[in-house]
Amino acid sequence: MKKSLLIKMLVMALVLVSVLTLASCFDSTPGSLEQIDKDIENRKDSEGLVFKEGKDGDGNKYYSVTGLGECTDKIVVIPEKYNGAPVTRIANKAFSETDIERVNIPETVTTIAHHAFADCEKLNIKTPDVVEPATNCIDEFISMVQGLIEKGYAYLAGGNVYFDTSKLDEYYVFNKHDSDELMVGVREGVEEDTNKKNKNDFVLLFTKSKFEEQALKWDSPWGVGYPGWHIECSAISLKHLGEHLDIHCGGIDNAFPHHTNEIAQSEAFIGHKWCNFWFHVLHLNTNSGKMSKSKGEFLTVSLLEEKGYNPLAYRFFCLQSHYRKQLVFSYENLDGAATAYDKLLKKIAALKANDADELDMDAVAKLQGSFKEALDNDINTSLAVTAVYDVLKANTNDKTKLYLLADFDKVLSLDLIEGAKKLSETKEEPQGEKDELTLYVEEQIALRAAAKKEKNFALADAIRNELLEKGIVLKDTREGGKWERA
Repeated sequence: MKKSLLIKMLVMALVLVSVLTLASCFDSTPGSLEQIDKDIENRKDSEGLVFKEGKDGDGNKYYSVTGLGECTDKIVVIPEKYNGAPVTRIANKAFSETDIERVNIPETVTTIAHHAFADCEKLNIKTPDVVEPATNCIDEFISMVQGLIEKGYAYLAGGNVYFDTSKLDEYYVFNKHDSDELMVGVREGVEEDTNKKNKNDFVLLFTKSKFEEQALKWDSPWGVGYPGWHIECSAISLKHLGEHLDIHCGGIDNAFPHHTNEIAQSEAFIGHKWCNFWFHVLHLNTNSGKMSKSKGEFLTVSLLEEKGYNPLAYRFFCLQSHYRKQLVFSYENLDGAATAYDKLLKKIAALKANDADELDMDAVAKLQGSFKEALDNDINTSLAVTAVYDVLKANTNDKTKLYLLADFDKVLSLDLIEGAKKLSETKEEPQGEKDELTLYVEEQIALRAAAKKEKNFALADAIRNELLEKGIVLKDTREGGKWERA
């Protein structure tokens, strides 16, 4: 596979990661560290977790967390030790199929299995080859800060080490921010730091800050303190990926100042261009604005499954929008995508490959060209999905169509062939007694009819909306309420 296609596949995965918030990255900005401190201070280790004993190469005993067991905590705090031995691992699928909100992981944990957090897997998003806790890399952070000082790009002031942006030929690399935005009192949340030589300078390592009581601090040549958020990302990238990155992704809110500062310190440290491409995904919004945990609007795969949605229907929903456009989420919009995805699978399930047929290479070349053109157009996934429908409508044999759909799905990862196969293998429901869903819907229709008769239209609308969330569409007819699957 060509390098460009590999890049596109990685980008496609990161589109989904960025759009659907599954878990928070380690964030050591002062504010987040303060919250972590409070959590550690106010919460005891979670009880009821399941552990498995193991021994390392030297015969030393350790424990792995294998599951929640009887633990009912929404915020799980993993202990450093169990039965006197260190807890060093989180096992395969330990926290899959759960509705936990957060896991506090101790520094003793050095290994996290690939499927410990399985929501990404359900969306066909590959897990990283390396999961590195920032607390493992203190030496790397210190080394990079020391290197920047030696190269003349950093200075010590007020107990903190700052990056000197005046030494750069260009700071606003993405050209979307006015320097006046950084003035105190102009942008919300910006406070004056009198230690700075220049207003754009940023902290590489703190030994003095307004968060003096936090627990996460380490020795350094400049005193006991903690690294800045930006230096963490650069140092970890250099450690595992080397001095050249092909593509760096993130949400649009990371473009400035985080990615701007990453570029500044990384290129100052290594002495050359660091990253070729920057990929910024716009936010998932609701009709009321940006979706966020603080607003109580927080999607998880588990929540979608509880409501009866196939996670890949959500992936299909995301792929129908361009990553540079703000995607507006509503269950009504998701219902539309889920219906379209199901219909797409049904159409594919109807295709029957004849072994006697030969691949129509002219059709293959033409349709592959359209698909590639869509992806070359700034990763236009919406057009790429359109190319899938073009295959179904093409004047060619089913063997060729199935070949092309399988080929396209190497990028889209919608399980088009596998999903269609499962659909075709599903047996028809036996006639006779009504199933549980039918009985439930008919009961709700009766309740809604009674509510309308009593002129309780709010309740009637609520019943309709609740059924719609479950994928049931009500229709009012002269014969009464009728229903169908969305």
